Amino acid sequence: MTNSLKMTKNQRLQLSWIGKEEEPIIEPRILIENPEYNAGADNSDDILIHGDNLLALKALEHDFSGKVRCIYIDPPYNTGNAFEHYDDNLEHSIWLNLMKSRLKVLKNLLSNDGSIWISIDSDESHYLKVLCDEVFGRSNFIEEVIWQRSYAPINLKKTFSRNHDTILSYAKNKEVVLFNKLERTQEANDRFSNPDNDPRGKWASGPIQVGPRNENRVYKIVTPGGREVLPPAQYCWRFSESKLKELIADNRIYFGKDGNNVPRVKRFLSEVKKGIVPLSLWLRGDVGDNQEAKKEIKVLFKKDVFDTPKPERLLERIIHIASKKGDIVLDSFLGSGTTTAVAQKMGRKFIGIEMGDHAYTHCFPRQKMVTNGEDQGGISKSVNWQGGGGFKFYELAPSLLNKDQYDNWVISKEYNANMLAAAMAKQEGFSYSPNTESYWKQGFSSEQDFIYTTTQFVTVELLDQLNDQLQEGESLLICAKKFQPECANRFGNITLKKIPQMLLGKCEFAKDDYS
Repeated sequence: MTNSLKMTKNQRLQLSWIGKEEEPIIEPRILIENPEYNAGADNSDDILIHGDNLLALKALEHDFSGKVRCIYIDPPYNTGNAFEHYDDNLEHSIWLNLMKSRLKVLKNLLSNDGSIWISIDSDESHYLKVLCDEVFGRSNFIEEVIWQRSYAPINLKKTFSRNHDTILSYAKNKEVVLFNKLERTQEANDRFSNPDNDPRGKWASGPIQVGPRNENRVYKIVTPGGREVLPPAQYCWRFSESKLKELIADNRIYFGKDGNNVPRVKRFLSEVKKGIVPLSLWLRGDVGDNQEAKKEIKVLFKKDVFDTPKPERLLERIIHIASKKGDIVLDSFLGSGTTTAVAQKMGRKFIGIEMGDHAYTHCFPRQKMVTNGEDQGGISKSVNWQGGGGFKFYELAPSLLNKDQYDNWVISKEYNANMLAAAMAKQEGFSYSPNTESYWKQGFSSEQDFIYTTTQFVTVELLDQLNDQLQEGESLLICAKKFQPECANRFGNITLKKIPQMLLGKCEFAKDDYS
């Protein structure tokens, strides 16, 4: 295997590896609701999906492109360690291909002001950074957050005991992304005091010297005690001389208890912006660690503790920064279900995808407990979560086409008429929405463009009837197994395509696993 950084013909730096250009063309499958695993309100738009996450992301692409505000994923780290719930021992180039194909679809799902957050460790973080630069654009890189995942050192390690993970954050469009600030903590407020009994209340001081040096703002300041002060070399004063006089008159410049210190500007607690810009170092005391996460999971699942959960407080911080109530939060490596559980508790809409059996053993029961208000761990008490909402559970439909005994592509026998109509609508880029008044209006791509899929033999008579029902300016795509030769080109506003022939070569069929 060869991995390298190279310059392309247009001199763009990118990561190269074996198989990079062999991108699969994913089948856009439909989703089938499994009511047995639904919970809560029947009208909920929140979604859990069981199935291969690349196929599931592709299934979402038509309806959710540009609509997801916050994506968090915790993909396999490719560490060479065996996890009970994940195949995390992927050969390096396979891992890069796994990530690239998913990141490209995830980018399409992000809203223009959305962002993606990816947990990773140092085994792959640097490769992932270059890959994300390529997919999202280097200019859309936001930050590399360091999360303290553990506290105690592992003394059996020969070199370093690693106690952090990295969280890479990228925007869809950094120019328009807008993050929420963190709430001010008591610790931050305690840094304010009022040593001179200013009637405006507590304040903290900041330096008034800034760089680089601007000679127009270099002047002597005489302190109340008579000391003359100049800014340090390479620096100047932050304010003009006239502005400084205004601030001194308003008692907003502090010269120390004896009136001879270098001046500093007051910032009053009552006037500071609500909230704090997040730092890039997230300590376990603020957002939890692996030990806290396992305790949360153990309360929920007693015996079967997921190997690599994330603490709810960590997801709370990400979701708080990157979204607001009502926004869609998505996790396509859902694992134990932490992301969607926290999203629901915080009043966000959610989409969770999990390919393993723990979609049933972890994600579903956990989300149901959240919905019913039975999960009072994690952030529940801090956000006063009492239950509510709901979700629908979906399975991926089987592949639309498979091969018969003669090696010919045929429509899967598992598809009924409604499933076929929905699948053909998705294949052709139409929104599936059967019209109760006109049976042939099964979906639309615009207000006047419709699709009709049928397994019946299409005759000239049927075509004439449909044409009579079309209004001026309307058009119709008919997907059928067979039709009379005379139907072809009979009407300029009706297009006929034959299935399954029309689908061949469009994507990969009969492949269920892209992991």
